[in-house]
Amino acid sequence: MAKGERIDKAAGVDKFEFYGVGRIIFGRGSFARIGELAGQFGRSAMVISNAGDVGDAGIVDRLVELLSAGGVRQVFLRQRGEPKVVDVDNATQIARRDNCDVVIGLGGGSAMDVAKAVAALLTNGGGALDYMEIVGKGRKITRPAAAWIAVPTTAGTGAEVTRNAVIGCAERHFKASIRSEHLLARVVLVDPELGVAVRPEITARAGMDALCQLIESYTSLGAGTITDALAIKGIALAAAEKSLLRAYRDGSDLDARQDMAAAAILSGMTLTSAGLGAAHGFAAPLGANFPIPHGTVCAALLPHVISANVAALREQSADHPVLSRYATIGRTLTDQAGLCDSGAINACIRFVLELACDLNIPPLGEFGLTRNDAQKMVSLARKSGSMRYNPVNLSDQALAGILEKAL
Repeated sequence: MAKGERIDKAAGVDKFEFYGVGRIIFGRGSFARIGELAGQFGRSAMVISNAGDVGDAGIVDRLVELLSAGGVRQVFLRQRGEPKVVDVDNATQIARRDNCDVVIGLGGGSAMDVAKAVAALLTNGGGALDYMEIVGKGRKITRPAAAWIAVPTTAGTGAEVTRNAVIGCAERHFKASIRSEHLLARVVLVDPELGVAVRPEITARAGMDALCQLIESYTSLGAGTITDALAIKGIALAAAEKSLLRAYRDGSDLDARQDMAAAAILSGMTLTSAGLGAAHGFAAPLGANFPIPHGTVCAALLPHVISANVAALREQSADHPVLSRYATIGRTLTDQAGLCDSGAINACIRFVLELACDLNIPPLGEFGLTRNDAQKMVSLARKSGSMRYNPVNLSDQALAGILEKAL
């Protein structure tokens, strides 16, 4: 379904568009295949990582060993913090200088976004701002990107399977995307064992980002047949036996890590084809203007966004079809199929609010956000592509109220 063309049917299949990566390899121990896989695409790899450094006896050193065994030379670049224009342009210059013919993103969403942007710039020329939406020239990516392989270590953004790279522009105080189906990874290699070393606070905010993406894509104006099925499955995985909370409390719980790794992939698939909503609409300006991790923004805002959406939808119609979707989410999160719609919606809101509390997600006020910033953030958020796919058009007052409740 083209975004913004929502059709709710009791039966039958609606129109839809669906974007997917070429190949996903999922399972414990699959990281051992990275040398073989990279060698299929080139002999010189640019590795963008935020999962450690060479020499720290961790995942990066294991990657060096595996790539070397596969005959692939490596050029490493450590990505620190959320990606900015300067990070992408610097990495691209190094990759061009060293004649890299394959790019590997290792780590969380920041590493993935830089990797896919570099892969696109290697074959299309220019710099990040030439292709960025909203803050840049918005040129189209017309040539297939250089081959790039995604190796996520966190279970959150789903950036390993999306077709956009989110990049911050310091001058414009905004984060925006380079977007094209050409940015889809050639191979996504997901090994849940790589998540064991991830710190609890990162596990928490990354996992809440994945859950937020699943919920927002299921209720998005662009939701369709395939994304609906994937989103509900992802929500069930994140909630099953409290997978996210278990992974947070015990990083070595591989069953929980595996469920969350799968949920994150599904969240990336659904968001790239269905779009998101108001929580992610706020994420771009908040992340660009305050030192708030992306997943923390999503976790703090999600229950209040759902509450505001439900109130606005009920004003339109007591039988609005999206209300039944929130009810389905509530039944899935709580595994209580017998809940009435109203009870299930309340359970949905309560579940995400309590989960954020159990995960020790800090209020946004701890990062310097105040009530005085609300109107500016609302104005900036309205420019975000995600806001356009929120299931209902929220007033400025309602949007400001969401922020205030998350302080």
